[in-house]
Amino acid sequence: MSRAVEQMVDQVSRVILGKENEIRLALACFFARGHLLIEDFPGIGKTTLAKTIARCMGLDFQRMQFTSDLLPGDILGMSVFDQNTASFSFHPGPVFTQVFLVDEINRSTPKSQSALLEAMEEGQVTIEGETRPLKSPFFVIATQNPLEQAGTFPLPESQMDRFLMRISLGYPDRKAEHRILTGEGSDRVMGELTSCMEKNDVRRIQDEVAQVHASGHFLTYLQDILEFTRNSPEFQIGLSPRAGLALLSASRAWAYIRGRDYVIPEDLREILPWTAGHRLRLNRDLGHLPREQLMDLFSQVRVPV
Repeated sequence: MSRAVEQMVDQVSRVILGKENEIRLALACFFARGHLLIEDFPGIGKTTLAKTIARCMGLDFQRMQFTSDLLPGDILGMSVFDQNTASFSFHPGPVFTQVFLVDEINRSTPKSQSALLEAMEEGQVTIEGETRPLKSPFFVIATQNPLEQAGTFPLPESQMDRFLMRISLGYPDRKAEHRILTGEGSDRVMGELTSCMEKNDVRRIQDEVAQVHASGHFLTYLQDILEFTRNSPEFQIGLSPRAGLALLSASRAWAYIRGRDYVIPEDLREILPWTAGHRLRLNRDLGHLPREQLMDLFSQVRVPV
């Protein structure tokens, strides 16, 4: 399967130029059965990344623009009375898909944001007292604009914790932007992409990732990371046991993408900023902590010998 993963990275890189590491992070998030939050300014390529990944995986795709007047029923679906049959019939919402792109999630109210909680955590939704399973695999990619922009609602901690990773694409470098300006990475290129794998292949990869070996040596290092965040005066609150499981899953997926069936401490260090950063708050009011500063803090944790 490693060849199929590399083929997918190559395919997506034809559309999203100069962002191979971010593409690998997005795939690791998916293969770990997590959900992805992409935070960046408009026009960076967040929506294009989601659409391209879904196309390459051969999965069903739905996109929904979140707005301040959005209702939970618009996301989940609702029952509509049919006069011909004199009964109610359920009309599923866009969440009933495999890759669900939620555009600008922080422009909707907390009530609409919370409608996704059960779907992201349980792979099902409960509507009018009836539980309805979602398709498998199910992957939410949410985008959000920086909170300093007008008309946004910050995601609550309970919602943020449902995202395995938060990444930022950032501006392209000069070489990649020149390629964009000359027509590379266009919608035409996306239309030429073919599926790199079948739906069963995706599920098989997710199963294989779950079996990637984590040694006692690695788990000790992971626990040291968790304890550091709980005891350090730098953070308001430490990482939870659920965050620890998220770090383990992401590390396994990263090792798998790197072609190994076992994890090493370097896997954890490479995914740590993207998996732990949105779960931590500093005691000092510095806004978003840059990746380099976050890793400087975690460098105080020694790798067990």
